[in-house]
Amino acid sequence: MAAVRGTPPPGPALPGVALPGVDPLGDPFLRTRFVPPARPATFLRRERLAEHLGQALHTPLTVVEGCAGAGKTLLVADWADRLGRPVAWLTLDAAIQGPGMFWAHFLQALRAAGVPLPTGTGTGTGTGIGTDAPAVTDPLATDPPTRSGRAAAGDHTLPARLAAELGGLDRPVTVVIDEFDRMTAPETARQLEFVLHHGGAGLRLVLVTRTEPLLPLHRYRLAGQITEIRDAELAFTPDEAVTLLALHGLDLPAAAAGDLVERTRGWAAGLRLSAMAAVLSPDPELYLKEFEAGSGTIADFLLAEVLERQPPRTQDLLLRVSLLDRFHPDLADALTGRRDAAGILAGLLHDNAFVEDFGHGWYGLHPLFREILRAHLRRRSPGLERQLHRRAARWLRQSGALPETLAQGAAAGDWTFAARALVDDLAIGQLFSGPRSDELEALFAGLGAETPGPAADLVRAARDLARHDLDRGLAHLRHAEERLTTDARDTAARLGCALLTALAARLSGSPHQAEQAARTASDLLRTAPARLLDEHPEFLALLRTHLGSSRLWAGHVDEAQAALTAVTRGPGVAATALPRRDALEHLALIDCLDGRPGRAERGIRAATAAAEGHGPSVPAGTGLGRVVLAAVALERGENARAEALLRRPPGTPDADQDRGPHQDREPNPARQPNPESDPVTAAARRLATARLLLAQGRVRAALATAEQVVPAAEDSPWAQTHAALVVSAARLAEGDPEAAAEALRAVAGDQPVVRVGAARVHLAAGDPAEALRLLDGLPGRGAGPAVSVRAALLRARAAKLDGDLDAVHRLLGRALREAGPEQLRRPFLEAGPWIAPFLATAPLRMLATGWLVTGATAGARPEPPRGLTGPTGLTGPPVEPLLEPLSARERDVLSRLARTMSTEEIAADLYVSVNTVKTHLKSAYRKLSVHRRNDAVRRARDLGLL
Repeated sequence: MAAVRGTPPPGPALPGVALPGVDPLGDPFLRTRFVPPARPATFLRRERLAEHLGQALHTPLTVVEGCAGAGKTLLVADWADRLGRPVAWLTLDAAIQGPGMFWAHFLQALRAAGVPLPTGTGTGTGTGIGTDAPAVTDPLATDPPTRSGRAAAGDHTLPARLAAELGGLDRPVTVVIDEFDRMTAPETARQLEFVLHHGGAGLRLVLVTRTEPLLPLHRYRLAGQITEIRDAELAFTPDEAVTLLALHGLDLPAAAAGDLVERTRGWAAGLRLSAMAAVLSPDPELYLKEFEAGSGTIADFLLAEVLERQPPRTQDLLLRVSLLDRFHPDLADALTGRRDAAGILAGLLHDNAFVEDFGHGWYGLHPLFREILRAHLRRRSPGLERQLHRRAARWLRQSGALPETLAQGAAAGDWTFAARALVDDLAIGQLFSGPRSDELEALFAGLGAETPGPAADLVRAARDLARHDLDRGLAHLRHAEERLTTDARDTAARLGCALLTALAARLSGSPHQAEQAARTASDLLRTAPARLLDEHPEFLALLRTHLGSSRLWAGHVDEAQAALTAVTRGPGVAATALPRRDALEHLALIDCLDGRPGRAERGIRAATAAAEGHGPSVPAGTGLGRVVLAAVALERGENARAEALLRRPPGTPDADQDRGPHQDREPNPARQPNPESDPVTAAARRLATARLLLAQGRVRAALATAEQVVPAAEDSPWAQTHAALVVSAARLAEGDPEAAAEALRAVAGDQPVVRVGAARVHLAAGDPAEALRLLDGLPGRGAGPAVSVRAALLRARAAKLDGDLDAVHRLLGRALREAGPEQLRRPFLEAGPWIAPFLATAPLRMLATGWLVTGATAGARPEPPRGLTGPTGLTGPPVEPLLEPLSARERDVLSRLARTMSTEEIAADLYVSVNTVKTHLKSAYRKLSVHRRNDAVRRARDLGLL
């Protein structure tokens, strides 16, 4: 394109080079409008954005849109500087209004970049566009020809001629227009789109803007002719933030940078300003974690660049909604007392003014912007905050948004309203279960004793009972009952009272009180709104769980199973995760008491999965699952595992499995349950501990533990029965069959487990006939394998005493076949050393090898566990058998371990790597059920492996 005759030759936009001509108002062109800004020394070039922006060379239109301070301009300026070719740059401002002013500056940007101009489109004297031209109305202009806003006079065919000239270029011209959001004249935008469309491949237009440009973007999108970079892509990633902070001289861990990115949402200006302030702090990491957004440079930036650029009504709305995490236009109207929120919010969202669209008509503010506005509201309108919280709470209550209702009511200090909302919504059970229990506990921490009303009393009672403070909880509960009326409007409160009564009855061991509470709740549920029950399934789940636990304590096993099973068949949502786990653990305990350890273990696995499926939102339980697993481990002869489970503190996983990421969270000490506060759990723990002590040969300690009384309002038949069985076994271990028989006389003798225990006593007392009579009365079905295996072993012992060896082999074979799938070793260890010779015979050896006795090489006899062959029998601690035999290499490693060789020395001695030695040790530890080298050596010696 040749230079136009009579016009000054084009020149590059270099510092110190004067730009010729004046604008249509007669003012000199300002050089700063035509040069990109300089990048600071701490500017971070992000290659992912630079690569995306590189597509601008292949599409006619590029839009870089983001909020103030998102890093748009510096991104494009850096890209343009590295492009290796001239780029025309134009920064718009409020003075560039109307087509005349715009096109004059557009052409001057081309001139500054060294782009020749088409004939008749130059600037300055004689060009037809400068102020020397006749003062005639420009058909391209929308401004009147006045000094304050006069349009440029000239040829109205300028866009067409410019488009034609650009379309004829061999190489496209790249034009960047920064702050394009200041372009508010539709006619100017229409003319620019005309030039872009008809300029064809001759123009590459890059628009940097805070808002959606006034161009038909949909056409370019459909044609695939647009490159777009939006706010979300401009946000810094945690890795990019680490690098940016390093450029500011801050060497911070990735976690700290990630927290800052989360708080700022990756906002570039927020990160830079935070880094600049942190550098001046004595503890930068602490500053970035705890800085107050309401003051300092970030607040100054957002107040000046966002809030103060808005009209007064918009400022007022933003300040008021800053008290909310999310808001609806109707809620915003309730806070302002006006009816204009919908339009204002839509405009703010369009303008990228730190307003976020949450969908379904709900909005939110950028977190930092929200913090700053809240602080500004407190300074500007003291006392207004509480009033706004109260208005929001009332509006949210009508809309059915309970969590926000409670939060706003608490923020307003209106505890009567907040407590009533929780109780009326049948949501009081959420204080115990579901993802919001800790949150609600913290929210109602400000509920004082002076707040009146039955709803407040119920919330206080619920908080105390959730902490297992039975005395205080019952006092508040009685106070609530005194204030409640029979008015139908109090149905929800009376239901809440029934739920808490059932919980208190469970914790106090009062089944009759729990049954009465359940009957009361059943009557009230007939008139309760079905919608509330659907929205709060945890209410019925908790009620049934408390009732099932109480029924189990009372010994009504069938009724307990019915109530607990109903919980497991209910909706498996986060709100019901705790009662589902609780119910499954109780059902597993029933299986364990019935002698079904395998099924009990599967029940605990299901209970653990029910809780883990909802992550860290499920509060810690009573620890019953760990107690059941300990009882299962005892039946399998795994004393070490049982002891570890019984010693494990509350809040840790029930199952022996890898910890998920959510399981490493810190538990809330205020909500950790006391394992002894639930009678069912306390009794189960006492029994498992006593059995463990007995298996370890600590008979006196086992007796003392079994005879401990669990505090409860009513006695539990099953707890008494199983405690008597432990006492009887301990007396037998002491060699006192009479005392053993006496221990069983006080319990019902028709239960299978009691009959087996009594038969064992009679056999030890030398009365095999009575023992067999008791065993003959066992039901054909109903007793679990742990019971039936013991019965078969007792029959085998009686047959041996009678000299019927065929019957002994037959009965031992039956016991082994039934015990094998369940890995039931404890019954064989309890039976005594008389079994060992029989297990060495070929038929029985096949059934026992691999799980009860260690494997044997061809032609050799298997080695039974020491507990089956030792001289002490039940009076000494039996050695636990191996789950599976050690490999030859594992034995080699263990033998060197016994010589106190280090891991490195063992590796050198065996010519293997250290990692290989560690692998063998890990496998050997697992098989030996130990965790330390000394324990491994000791156990290997006890088993005769060393």
